[in-house]
This record gives sequence, C-alpha cells and structure tokens, in this order.
Amino acid sequence: MIYLRLIWSYLKIGFFGFGGGYAMLALIENEIVTPGWITEQMFTDIVAISQMTPGPIGINSATYIGYVAPGASSPALSSPLFGILGSLLCTLVVILPSFVLVRYAGHFISRHRDSVALKGVFKGLRPVIIGLIASAALLLMNSSNFGSTTPDVVKSVILAALALALVLFTRIHPILLIIASGIIGYLIF
Repeated sequence: MIYLRLIWSYLKIGFFGFGGGYAMLALIENEIVTPGWITEQMFTDIVAISQMTPGPIGINSATYIGYVAPGASSPALSSPLFGILGSLLCTLVVILPSFVLVRYAGHFISRHRDSVALKGVFKGLRPVIIGLIASAALLLMNSSNFGSTTPDVVKSVILAALALALVLFTRIHPILLIIASGIIGYLIF
C-alpha cells in the first residue's frame, strides 16, 4: 500500500536527513523520484516552490509529495481526500524522528558537551553535510532547471551567475532577487 511505502520513505528521510533541507535533497529524490511517485521535473518544481514558501524544504516537500503520490500510484486514490491523508502522514512522519532525536539527544549532548568523542562526531559530520549540500547543487543542475537546448542552457547559466554575483557582491534583498528572477525568466523563456 502506498501509505506504508510513504511512511517508510519519510521515516528514512527523517532519521538520516542530517544537515537540513539541502543536505537531504539527494535522499528525498532517491526515495521519491526513483519509485516513480513524481517525475524529476516535478521534483525540481517542488524544490523551487519549497524555497519560496515558509517552512523547511523537507516538510514542504513531504506535504506536497504526500498529496500527489497516492494518485500517482493508483487512479483509485486520486481523490483529494487520499491526497490530504498522504500529506498529513508524510508531514508527521518526516518530523517525528527529529522530534524524538532532539528530545532525547539534546539532554545527552548537554550532559556530555565536553566529551572528546562527541566533539569528534560533530567534526566528522560537518564535512559530510557540506558534501551533501554540494550534491544538492549538482542534483539541481539538470535539464529541468537549465533547459535542454543550448540557448536555454546559456541563458540559464548567465541568469544563475548573475544571481550568484548579486548575492555575493551586493546587499540585494533575497525577496527582490527572487521576484526579479521570476520576471526575467518569464520574459526570456
């Protein structure tokens, strides 16, 4: 049944999604796109929308994927009620591991904050999380985001480089950058 598969996938995402939303993108894609619940194009759209809406990307994507996956797996489950049930289940399941880990690990970490072993664990996790965030950037560099024809790819790369330069070298507000990028994208694509 699709709901049990979603629960299992989001438990794995919740338990092993260290480093926040970008770090867990590769895991989310593997768990959700590979079984065919959504397409790669839908996944990149979810990432874009999740960045523009309030809340963490893991929770936003869980809510959306929980809504569309039942209907994608079986036409008999395409009713909005099945989607709402999927949304609720995925959202609750993805936050459950974090809730449990923070509840119990917080107490443990505060008691052992001077432990050499614990400091070593966190030093080992930092570069892995950076690697996972870098893999998320590479994961999103696909034809769905950059286009499939050479002119579209060139336009996309110029737009991405311009946005990066504006973020690094100016004090432009991110909301203005998002709005301007949407307008420019509408005009040139």
